[in-house]
Amino acid sequence: MEPLLIAFDSTQQALRAEMLLEYADIEIDIRPTPKEITAGCALSIEFAASSLPEARRVIAEEKVEIRGLFRKTENGYEEIEV
Repeated sequence: MEPLLIAFDSTQQALRAEMLLEYADIEIDIRPTPKEITAGCALSIEFAASSLPEARRVIAEEKVEIRGLFRKTENGYEEIEV
C-alpha cells in the first residue's frame, strides 16, 4: 500500500475532510504534517493510493479546501495533481 497525504491550510478543513472521507468509507489516519510540506495546519490525512479516485471525488464534490495531495519519495514528498 502506497500511502498518500492530504495537507491543509486550516484545522477546520482537516477535520471536515476527516469526517467526509470516513463517511465515504475511506480508511484514513490523522497524522502530523511532515516538516517538508509547507502548510498552515499541523494535521494531515494519510490514506491508501488505491482510494485516490474516491478521495478526489469527495474533495471536489464537497469543496474541501486543501493545501495539496502528496506522495512520499526517497527525497521527501512530491505534490501530485488533485
